[in-house]
Amino acid sequence: MKILAISGSLRKDSYNTALLKAMKALAPEHIEITFFDELGLIPLFNPDIDPNTVANVIALKNSLAATDGLFFSSPEYAHGISGVLKNALDWLVSGEEFVDMPVAIFNTSPRASHALDSLYEIVRTMSGNIIDSACITVPLLGSNLTAEGIVEDHFMSESITSAINAFYVAIVNN
Repeated sequence: MKILAISGSLRKDSYNTALLKAMKALAPEHIEITFFDELGLIPLFNPDIDPNTVANVIALKNSLAATDGLFFSSPEYAHGISGVLKNALDWLVSGEEFVDMPVAIFNTSPRASHALDSLYEIVRTMSGNIIDSACITVPLLGSNLTAEGIVEDHFMSESITSAINAFYVAIVNN
């Protein structure tokens, strides 16, 4: 199984990125996790531009087409998801790549409820298939943990492993 992971943060030491990297480290061998880390290279969405003419949008679409499912983790900025993640999703609205895509959403802060709710709404509006049993909050805010530290934390690594397994089971049984 192939899973695409997208962090909504461009920050070098992002908790969201660290969480997804920990997920990759904890994934069983039969699950291949790749990252789409070019959000910052996608131009601002403009409906007058054909998305099939923008190299970084094509790369995102190709990554989605080659995956069995998608994991998101996004910070909350001004009660919403990050601008770069919203921008990337806007580019995907007119395509078929996202329709019925199994999606899990990771959250790194129990206080980030507005962004979490917003991301759920966007994914549902785009006809993504949210696998609720694989969506988790891992309280990383203020922890200073790296991906390695997350993996070493028994509670966090167990929660992530359970989410990965729930996602796998949901896709296989669908």
